[in-house]
Amino acid sequence: MATPGRSIVPICLIASTITACADRADDPAPGPRGLKPSIGSDGAPAWRYRRESDAQLRARLTPLQYRVTQKEGTERPFRNAYWDNKAEGIYVDIVSGEPLFSSKGKYKSKTGWPSFTHPLVEENLVEKTDHKLGYARTEIRSRHGDSHLGHVFDDGPRPTGLRYCMNSAAMRFIPADRLEAEGYGTFIQLFAGSPEPKPAPSSNERSGSGG
Repeated sequence: MATPGRSIVPICLIASTITACADRADDPAPGPRGLKPSIGSDGAPAWRYRRESDAQLRARLTPLQYRVTQKEGTERPFRNAYWDNKAEGIYVDIVSGEPLFSSKGKYKSKTGWPSFTHPLVEENLVEKTDHKLGYARTEIRSRHGDSHLGHVFDDGPRPTGLRYCMNSAAMRFIPADRLEAEGYGTFIQLFAGSPEPKPAPSSNERSGSGG
């Protein structure tokens, strides 16, 4: 007979709860807000790459990095860190650290900004339509950091025909010999053996269309 004011929990419900808890014990550790890990093509949980608060970003980033990534700014051509960088390695979001591009896809676009034919991890890029100059452009942002990175144009070289025109201030370069130490060991194999051939220049490259 039930005690007034109290409910009896069926034995089957208790058993199922215990079973569910036991099943969850074998799952990967939960991330922020209890979410289960979403593993990206780079082999890392999605929340490895996170966006800090605005106050933290203001304190950590340089004024230029903050203006570019948070206010959709554009750095000056030919006067930025990576436009002429020829070293092997990868480029990650300065805000979140998520991998974006590789030196394997970088080419000399003669625009004064670092340019790439294709992303390293496509799922880390988000495309948005931008009308700030009075006509439609395709803005590129990072998925986890929500950083403004630059724009993509259709005047790139073969085989993709694309030019990902990025801001150096939105990225951090990690040399190939530092990938393991920096936690990006998944990409070491990209730089083993002979280098990947660079794409042939396009006949319709336009200069001056920046990030």
